[in-house]
Amino acid sequence: MDKVIPVDEEYIYKGRVIISQTDVKGIITFANRKFYEVSGYALDELIGSSHSIMRHPNMPKAVFEKIWETISGGQIWTGIIKNLRKDGRYYWVDIEILPIHNENNELTGYISARKPASRKNVNETMALYKKMLATEQGDKNVNL
Repeated sequence: MDKVIPVDEEYIYKGRVIISQTDVKGIITFANRKFYEVSGYALDELIGSSHSIMRHPNMPKAVFEKIWETISGGQIWTGIIKNLRKDGRYYWVDIEILPIHNENNELTGYISARKPASRKNVNETMALYKKMLATEQGDKNVNL
């Protein structure tokens, strides 16, 4: 897939929850209709792709490191994420990611549920992420 070029335009969605499931490496194995509607990708573009295709470049790397540390350790991660649509616009989600285990308690993948993030939570999270990005990039004038 071609690399998506971000544009500074927010896509705001309402309604149903976005659901996706991945294997242990983050490869998408299931996506509900709302996921592919909001992401702008067709279902066949999502299935078999890395979930990182949604990763907005303005997201701090430390957030994803913490997500992987948490979920690969068998814990639930909850937070606010800025995602990238196929058309380059972004959208904010309030997300919960849960590890999936088989009957032998072996980790087999992850399931996530996302809903639109509240404006209050987005504003608070943007301030935090801006500081994190500034630290990562060594620049105090980071735009989010």
